[in-house]
Amino acid sequence: MERAFTTTSRLLAILLMVVGLAMVVTTLARGGGPFAIGVVFGAIFAVLGALRLRLAGAVARPRER
Repeated sequence: MERAFTTTSRLLAILLMVVGLAMVVTTLARGGGPFAIGVVFGAIFAVLGALRLRLAGAVARPRER
């Protein structure tokens, strides 16, 4: 059960990163500037996805003492 949770968490993190990057790319391709809503929210989504992926890896492999 724990393995399914970790795998699902990683997949959702990757999906969040992909959606964020897609938002940034499409906003810039349609002429949006660096502070357009799509760029800002896309960057936030990508960073949150990366952080979630990092935390999922930390939970999966606890540090040994």
